[in-house]
Amino acid sequence: MQKGRLEAFSDGVLAIVITIMVLEIKVPHGDELSDLKPIIPVFLSYILSFIYLGIYWNNHHHMMHTVKKVSGGILWANLYLLFWLSLVPFVTGWMGENNFAPMTLALYGFILLMAAVAYFILQNRIIHVHGKDSLLAKALGTDLKGYLSPVFYILGIISSFFIPWLAGVFYILVAFMWLIPDMRIERILREVEKKED
Repeated sequence: MQKGRLEAFSDGVLAIVITIMVLEIKVPHGDELSDLKPIIPVFLSYILSFIYLGIYWNNHHHMMHTVKKVSGGILWANLYLLFWLSLVPFVTGWMGENNFAPMTLALYGFILLMAAVAYFILQNRIIHVHGKDSLLAKALGTDLKGYLSPVFYILGIISSFFIPWLAGVFYILVAFMWLIPDMRIERILREVEKKED
């Protein structure tokens, strides 16, 4: 099986998820800047979630460059990732509408954690199909960011109930860690291109 259909479907789902998320931002009644104040938490949660979805789209795109063939396991792992990402608009809206209340922050962190686990599963399915010497396996190496992210999500979930602002710091920290596309994959692909020339 070829990867084109998987990539096209994933891109389509992420585009719909972002569209749903932006449609959840309700236009305030009134034409003054002060009328925007009540939707500031909604807008801030949207920005964070948009960044996260952008990170997933970007890194998924990079990862797919290492894929030569697709198995049923890869397809299901990809669907599992898309399932968790499709819940981002719900938790984003709930968190923003309730001014970052503890339970909303905790559920937001849980969805991020499950998306990270799903991405990890997808990576491992790809490596399983392509082998331990595959481009993706070589590019990931020790994958420190991949192992740190779930730890920060768990810390964020726990701190949601005690120090809510700290949960936000953990979630933002993970986003900053991943904001720059995964250069390891680009580096390994450049090395392969040089060898082929």
